[in-house]
Amino acid sequence: MGNDIMLVALYQSSVDCPRKMNKLFLSISALIVASATSLSAQAQDLKGDVKAGEKKIAMCIGCHGIHGYQASFPEVYKVPMISGQGAKYITSALNAYKKGERKHPTMRGIADTLSDQDMADIAAYYEVHGKVEGAAPVKTAEATGKVGELLKKGACASCHGDNLNKPIDPSYPKLAGQHADYLYVALKSYKVEGNPQVGRANGIMGGVVKQFSNAELKELATYIHAQGGDLKVVPQSKFR
Repeated sequence: MGNDIMLVALYQSSVDCPRKMNKLFLSISALIVASATSLSAQAQDLKGDVKAGEKKIAMCIGCHGIHGYQASFPEVYKVPMISGQGAKYITSALNAYKKGERKHPTMRGIADTLSDQDMADIAAYYEVHGKVEGAAPVKTAEATGKVGELLKKGACASCHGDNLNKPIDPSYPKLAGQHADYLYVALKSYKVEGNPQVGRANGIMGGVVKQFSNAELKELATYIHAQGGDLKVVPQSKFR
């Protein structure tokens, strides 16, 4: 009788052990996910300081603060205008480079050196850089014909807002007026898969751009560039 009780106890222990281990692993996994989510939320909620950001942009102005400056990788194109861009988008983009979701060696190298607070400060600085209070909104031309059809097909305004200059979410970019060649390269990059040096991982944008040929993406980029918006290049004093 005593042996039978011992055998039952051993059996029950062997059954319960995996269950307990599974519960433990699930608890640990939940804790890791919760911690990562909390840290991500904290990074997004950081308050950027414009004055502090002005002291942290030395690595930015050599490309983004020169009119007509061109990058040469993965092809020759003007670097994007970031003065006037939304702060949350700039932060989101820098984090994407840091995580490797956007694959550009130079930008990832820069993003790797930045803390979450650095990103928030730089983003806050560029959001107001060159902004003129009371400036009249720039008029834009209504898209018609083929371009109108392409914009409708891509549902671009559903995320990037009226005139592609008022995103529905601050983590989305303003597009209106951006350099056409940069837009073209950026759009094509969402099509790239499996390249460690080139490409952008974004499920929504990937699905959108894969509907279009490269010729159609170039046509969209040309139209978007011609629209008025908040984006501009503001040379820093040492480059004027």
